Amino acid sequence: MEQTGMSRRHLLAGVGSLLSASVAGCVLQAPEEIPSTESESTDRNLGEFPETSDTPEGTIEKPSTEGAQSEVYDAVIDSVAGVEIQTPQGPAGGTAWVYNDSYLVTNEHVVSFDVPPYVRFPDAGWREASVVGTDIHSDLAVIEVTNKPENATPLPLVEEPQAVGTPVAAVGNPFNLAGSLTTGVISGLDRNIRPRGQPYSIADGIQFDAAVNPGNSGGPLVTYGGDVVGVVSAGQRQAQNIGFAISAAMVQNVVPALIADGEYEHSHMGIQLYDVRPPIIKANDLPVTWGVYIDDTLPGGPSDGILEGTTETQSVDGRDVPVGGDVIVRMGDWAIPSQERLSAFLALETDPGDTIEIEIIRNAERETISLTLGARPDDNDTTP
Repeated sequence: MEQTGMSRRHLLAGVGSLLSASVAGCVLQAPEEIPSTESESTDRNLGEFPETSDTPEGTIEKPSTEGAQSEVYDAVIDSVAGVEIQTPQGPAGGTAWVYNDSYLVTNEHVVSFDVPPYVRFPDAGWREASVVGTDIHSDLAVIEVTNKPENATPLPLVEEPQAVGTPVAAVGNPFNLAGSLTTGVISGLDRNIRPRGQPYSIADGIQFDAAVNPGNSGGPLVTYGGDVVGVVSAGQRQAQNIGFAISAAMVQNVVPALIADGEYEHSHMGIQLYDVRPPIIKANDLPVTWGVYIDDTLPGGPSDGILEGTTETQSVDGRDVPVGGDVIVRMGDWAIPSQERLSAFLALETDPGDTIEIEIIRNAERETISLTLGARPDDNDTTP
């Protein structure tokens, strides 16, 4: 990390300008002034880079560290990079982390511009990068850096979901404050993340309470053992003391496809649905107290003619309640108590073209149907 000779007044003014310029999940950065040297190019547009870039010598000595938080920071910080995109409105930024070889993972919304990104590793300077693949429906992207520093080693993903209450740390660049660490715990699992301004949601999200802000987007959420639990998505719906991350399981599914093909296909049922709640239970005389109610199927979609939607409405406690639709209670070997579990099953357990067994309640009776899944359309369809 670099220190400058800025006065405290100028530093606060700079941070204030960054706060006013922040955008969803990214941050517009004030231009960084770098003292000129005899060997430095006079071109300030970052258009040409040397073929090799050595780590600067004589950097400020890092203080000694002690304790779990300091140890996890030391374990992961060299593998976490700042991301910068030159947009017409100014530089936009986020965070990325080393996945393997020369590939880094970040958020799709961090690199969703028609210009190549630059990445900056701690104590190693800027590197040119290229976008390998993006997936808007999981908000994941892969970028490639061919001259990655040797000490920027891959961060491992957790092998199993971590329990609520597990201590975690978010490492990233909030408001362009490079190499920041915040800590907290996993607060919830199976969340559907709704990115700000987007009509779709991301399945299998992780809720946590470590503080994150614009610029944290794309950074790793890690256990105190240094394993990646998820990818921070700081562009999601805003709420106090709540952050969300795209799960390691989703990363394991999506990222290899982005590296291989540049894109990822999500399974699609083509249904509109509600969680089963007391009014639906009463109106439909259901023999279950949980599940997912099918309100409609999309014409020509995978569920058209196989699942049945609402046929009429009935008044319950002064409200019109849908009646006649199927209620999904199990898919494969997963119980489906909610929309979140249905979305997670599709995202983690299936591929387009798979045929799955679905247990439903139809006319107050249980039955099992088979459904062949399609691929989610590319038109920001909001349905599972």
